[in-house]
Amino acid sequence: MQKLSVVLATFNEEKNLDDCLESIKGIASEIIIVDGSSTDNTIKIAKKYGAKVTVTSNPSIFHINKQKAIDMATGDWILQLDADERVSSKLKEEIGGVLNQDPTQINGYWIPRKNWFLGKFLTKGGQYPDFTLRFYKKGKGHLPQKSVHEQTIVDGETGYLKAPLIHIADSNFKRYFTRFNRYTEIDASELLNKDKTKNPKNKIIDPIRYLFTKPTLWFVKAYFCHKGIVDGWQGFLFAFFSSLRFPVIYMKFIKKKYQSK
Repeated sequence: MQKLSVVLATFNEEKNLDDCLESIKGIASEIIIVDGSSTDNTIKIAKKYGAKVTVTSNPSIFHINKQKAIDMATGDWILQLDADERVSSKLKEEIGGVLNQDPTQINGYWIPRKNWFLGKFLTKGGQYPDFTLRFYKKGKGHLPQKSVHEQTIVDGETGYLKAPLIHIADSNFKRYFTRFNRYTEIDASELLNKDKTKNPKNKIIDPIRYLFTKPTLWFVKAYFCHKGIVDGWQGFLFAFFSSLRFPVIYMKFIKKKYQSK
């Protein structure tokens, strides 16, 4: 059987980490955690499961710490998780099947992710199957570490698993808005960096795009085209707030721009 390294980057995840690490019992040969100097019981919980923990700073682009964990892994395969994710029993069986088979030309697998939002799993709105590339051979995958929205880049052929990865993303509004604020802050900073090389005419185009065009098109796409309406009030709120992020990003960008002068 080939060995599996489960890798995570954490910061103050004491409420999530237990369930995450419980879900990978029986398939993980090692657990690698790079922690961004948590102030809660995250490290204590990680060590309870025998994880190899490295404590460092907590960069806003948290993929930097994820890549550190990936680089430290020694297994034949890597499964990269977030603390608020759980490996379903069927997914565990599928991963075990890959580890038990003879090596193939496939270097990585996309996994369908189920996202929990305010009391239910979203089934439409572009949120399921939310494919993410998290399972790949050691040395074949890496993160660009440039954006919080990036996927792993895998060298060579990739395939698809069928069983879902469970993502307990937003159990309540407080957690949702905490994540909403964090991601929009990062996106605004990225927009500020890009602005330095933009054509001056974008000073006119960008306000229209971010304040009107992008949010309108996103809501129509998520709620109607991708049938978010099927998910009831949760589907409406998800489509609404995810479209609202564009004007929020732009307003934060303007604030950062003037603060930097």
